[in-house]
Amino acid sequence: MTDNVVPLFKDPSTPTDTIAAASPAPAAVGTVRPVRVWKRTASGVRTAVTSERTRTAARLVARHGMYVIGGTRITAKRTWDGRTASRYERMIRAAEAAGNWEEAKEWEDRLQRFRSGRHHRRMDLLRSAPDLAKSAAVGTGLTIGGLLLLGIVLAIANKDISWLFAPISALVETIRTIVVVATVVWGPALTIGPWLALLALWGVGRRRQAAPQWTLPAQQRDDAGAPITPSIVVTALRDLGIAPLRGAIKDMGDAGAAMLGPIRIAGCGVEVDVTLPSGVSTAEVQGRRRKLAENLARHEHEVFITLPAAARTVRLWIADSGALDEPIGPSPLVTDETMTANYKTGRAPWGQDLRGDAATLSLYQRHLLITGLSNQGKTAALRALALWLALDKTVEFRIADLKGVGDWAMFDGLATTLIQGPTDDHVIAATEMVEGMVAEMERRIQAPPGTVFTPLVGIVDEAQVAFMCPAVGPDKRPYGGSKATSRYFMAVRKIHNQGRAVDVILEEGTQDPTDQNLPKLVREGAHTRISLALGTESQARMALGDKAVDGGAAPHLLRQGLDKGTVVVASDGIAIPAGQASITVRTHYIDTETAALIAERAKSLRDGVTTAHAVDHGPALDPLADILSVLGTEPRVLTQDVLKRLTALNAEAYGGWSFIDLKRVLDGTPAAPYKSDGRMVIGRERVARVLANRPETGSASAAE
Repeated sequence: MTDNVVPLFKDPSTPTDTIAAASPAPAAVGTVRPVRVWKRTASGVRTAVTSERTRTAARLVARHGMYVIGGTRITAKRTWDGRTASRYERMIRAAEAAGNWEEAKEWEDRLQRFRSGRHHRRMDLLRSAPDLAKSAAVGTGLTIGGLLLLGIVLAIANKDISWLFAPISALVETIRTIVVVATVVWGPALTIGPWLALLALWGVGRRRQAAPQWTLPAQQRDDAGAPITPSIVVTALRDLGIAPLRGAIKDMGDAGAAMLGPIRIAGCGVEVDVTLPSGVSTAEVQGRRRKLAENLARHEHEVFITLPAAARTVRLWIADSGALDEPIGPSPLVTDETMTANYKTGRAPWGQDLRGDAATLSLYQRHLLITGLSNQGKTAALRALALWLALDKTVEFRIADLKGVGDWAMFDGLATTLIQGPTDDHVIAATEMVEGMVAEMERRIQAPPGTVFTPLVGIVDEAQVAFMCPAVGPDKRPYGGSKATSRYFMAVRKIHNQGRAVDVILEEGTQDPTDQNLPKLVREGAHTRISLALGTESQARMALGDKAVDGGAAPHLLRQGLDKGTVVVASDGIAIPAGQASITVRTHYIDTETAALIAERAKSLRDGVTTAHAVDHGPALDPLADILSVLGTEPRVLTQDVLKRLTALNAEAYGGWSFIDLKRVLDGTPAAPYKSDGRMVIGRERVARVLANRPETGSASAAE
């Protein structure tokens, strides 16, 4: 025990080193304790920071902060759009990007009217300053005069001269009171006003859900792609903003469950029928498709609303989240090399419907029309049907491709006539081809009863080029147009009227339909009407008809560029669910090289077909190569200069070309005209790239 005792007093005989060695080291104690405290503090801070409560609080602060920021941005954008022409310019750019020139022209007219009205308002404001000063002086004089007149009346009535200035004194006292009240209120208003403005911005951001996804509560973040249950469907319908529907669901004892039929698995999604309560129309629900999709935690293109046979009922098809963005697989034409076709009894394996079932289309005695915006897969979809039909060796093809970039080149040796090119000469040849089909149709009609004819199928791709052609024949009749004097229009009408009875069938593909490039009588003469993505509902009605659109067909809601190859079909040649007027199909894509292999299989079934090229300009006429040559070494050239140079290069071929003709050749390729410094130009590097990448056949593969 003596070894551990520290002497209280120093013995003179004890060495200093001995006492120091016997004493405990205080430094050791002072070092250990702060380290432990620091570790405990760090652990506590880490626990606090990583706890769910802290993260929830952080998300709460970030969410409401982003509501304020988002509300400020939205309010500023609304104010800017309301005070400037930016909204009109934005809509013009969107219409031009979609190739909708008529809509762009309409928005440009609106922009001019807005600017004119704004100029007049500003000029009126400049002229109003003198008028305002004059009006203020006159008003002040009249007010004082009126008050003095009132004072005179009061003084006479009271027989007291002091009443003369009583009204003016009362007015002065009223003004003084207002100033006193304003002085008292001004201070609190300055304090409260900014907070009220902040609250208003927060409200705007909250209504528009301006906060990012990660700031939302966990239950909301996890809802995306959740399985569809009856409660989710009823809640989504309740929150559509339709007051009678919301009230009816609230009054139902089962909270709206009686409205729903069974939820059935349907392909890559589910399907459910909803019987609407009295007072709620199916059109109201159809008109709120986007909001319904968002309420179901889906994108708009993942929810389809159709009308079954039952009254007051809507059928909802709700895709699994992201399922429609997945490819559907290759065409049976590619995977089954032994496949054959039968024009009369067979059906073309064309794609899949939204339920994942095979979608097959009968082409027997049905004129066909397919339309859509540029570069959405129109040519590829139409060509896939023709490739299947080519596997029936009895079918004769006559084809006019008025784009002329090689999309139908594989039918050389299959079709008896193959026209490829966008010029007026090609339109004239296409018109003569269709008129030849009319002559054949009339010959067959006059044949003895019981005569059996082989199918004759005419295909005109980019038919809008024919309808818009300005060329006039030697008989002074125009080739294009929609009047009774138009040769192409009348030939198409004659085939539509009588062709199917003798198996003379016409299939047309058009782009961005309008009344000018797709006349009403022509589109209504088609038995099978097909539409890819379109820009407006009016175009959807042109493509499919009012009945199909009123029944839920919505090609204008397909996503341009993302839903390539997805078509809406109105035809009795395809299986459509009972009570519906159309069906949506995701078509198989067959690229140009694969299409050429299928065409070779079709050729092997035939004895040999000699193809007539009605327009043959020889190897010297290659629009893309000629465009590249006139561009020279300049990186970009104005489109009007390109037209002038083409005319100088070959006046006979290009002398009548306009910007529309130039656009037809380049549209749908990376070399399409674009804007530079506000003017349309053509880039040399882009044209050279298109020429370098096209196949050895000498024409670019640009199947839509």
